[in-house]
Order: sequence, then C-alpha cells, then structure tokens
Amino acid sequence: MATESWYHRMMLAASRRVLARGLVVTALTLVVSCGNNDKGTTIVVGAGDSMESNLLAEIYSGALSRTGVSASVASHLGNRADYFAALDAGDIAVVGEHSGELLAFLDTNSKARKPEEATTVAAGSVPQPSVTQAVNRSLPEGLAVSDPADGTDMRPRMLVTEAVATRDRLRSIGDLAGRCGELEVGVAPVPGVLRSPSAPLGMSGCDVAGAKPFPDAATLRKALLDGEIQAGVLTGPPALVPGATDGLTILSDEDYVFRAQNVLAVYRKGLLGDIQLRKLNYVAGELTTDDLVVMIRRIRDGAVPADEARAWLDEHAL
Repeated sequence: MATESWYHRMMLAASRRVLARGLVVTALTLVVSCGNNDKGTTIVVGAGDSMESNLLAEIYSGALSRTGVSASVASHLGNRADYFAALDAGDIAVVGEHSGELLAFLDTNSKARKPEEATTVAAGSVPQPSVTQAVNRSLPEGLAVSDPADGTDMRPRMLVTEAVATRDRLRSIGDLAGRCGELEVGVAPVPGVLRSPSAPLGMSGCDVAGAKPFPDAATLRKALLDGEIQAGVLTGPPALVPGATDGLTILSDEDYVFRAQNVLAVYRKGLLGDIQLRKLNYVAGELTTDDLVVMIRRIRDGAVPADEARAWLDEHAL
C-alpha cells in the first residue's frame, strides 16, 4: 500500500540519520518460548528527545522490571522517525507514543478523529474507526500497541480572550462554526511534550484563515490580549505553562477538531510475554494528563525521570 511504502522510505532515511549520529543501542537478543519473555534477556525501552518521551520510557521500563524481567532505557534517540527506525531494527522493544500523532505518521490519509468509535452514525455517512483502531490497521507487520491511556488527553487547546468568550458566548470550538475561515490563529509550543514542534495541527472541521507561529505561550497570550490575533492554540496541556492562560478561555473540543492524542505504548510482537503486556495495559489504566503534567514540571525543576517514574508506579501499586 502507499502508506506502507511511505513508512518504509521514512524508516530508511531515519536509519541513515541514526548511523550518522553514531547511535549505539544494545541489540535485543531475545529467545521467546510459548509467548513468554526469557528472563535472562533485557527489554530495551526507547525514548525520543522530549521530557515526556523519556518519562514514559522510565515508566514502562520500571513497570516491566516489576514483572521479573530485565528492562533498561535507551534515551534521547532523536525524533519520531529515528526511534521508529530503532524499533523497526529491533534495537528497542517498546516506545511511548501519542495515538493521533502516531496515526498521522503511519497514515497521512486517515480521517479517524475520536478515541472511540461512534455509537451512532448519521444516515448516508460512512462510519469512521476510532484513532486506536486506525493505528492498529496502519501499523507495519511485527508491531502492535497497548491499550490507550484513556485518562490522558495531550491534544492542542484553542484559546480566546475571556472578553470575546463572554461577548460571543463561546464555550467550545464548535461555537466558532461559520467563523473559522475569518480567524487568524496564533500557535505556541508547550515545552516538554512528546509532540514534534514541526508537526501540523491537523485541525478538521474548523479551517482557519491562517496560523501564525509564536515562540512561547506567554508571547501568544499577549498577542491575544492585545487583539493581534483572534484565537490561539497551545500544542499541549495548558497546565504545563502556568499563567499562560490568565485572562483567556480554553475552548472545549467535544467534536475532536484536534485529533485524539492518548498515550500508548508501541512494541515489537513476540518480545513481551502475556504478563508484560498486561502490565503495559495496567499502566494505561492508571495514567492521567494530570499525572504527566505534575511529573514533567518536576523534571523541569531538576527531578530525575527514573525517580518520578518509580514514585508513580509505587503510588499506583504497579
């Protein structure tokens, strides 16, 4: 398929970048018997360059270690194409991801938006799979994903001033229907999250007139309050940039104008036993956006990711 061809081209290019950077990761030499991991081998959990990616790697590694296997972290592997090349080559066995961005990486044509499949479909319309279902259909042979962490929501957020929200009775992005084409929207990154800075916003159902980049959330806030732009977008949870939404209203997104972004683990088939796979799903069942925000902010202040992961696993009896 065209998607697979594109994926493999990306993997080839990423592999060359990995070699050029001199990346050395201990290769996995796993012997799998009856679907169970050999306890004499090491499961390597990979991570990209963001704080969130490295934190997730420490959480997954710590959780897997508690099943009795040896697990370690290979951190700062680069961007998404780089660490997927390492996953494809078998240099790592697991990596943390966001469901929506993973889908955009694997299948640029997918129209899936929501974390769950719609229970009702309008007459004459084509039912769309959930983002997780679409990810599963798009994964290359040999890869699979854990359950998504339903308690995590790493989507971008759209902002307007409190004055505009009150005047126009805006509570959700859907309330902007019919006006999106008139909006000049500012976009600011939220530091620390897994999202690639160059990734498109991927909005659907609100086609804005234009998007203007801003260096940080504080500058975006000032532009909104000064009337320079009519709406703003933060590329991750606003709680990671305290004070950046003062005087602003965060619009809800029940229609998933921004595609669902739930945390999940991508892993190579055959390298983890049933106990390890269940453990990854247990992690998914406990992890929340608030948890990630608190831990990422502590890491920014100097905390060690492995210590944060260990404390979280202990708190949740994982």
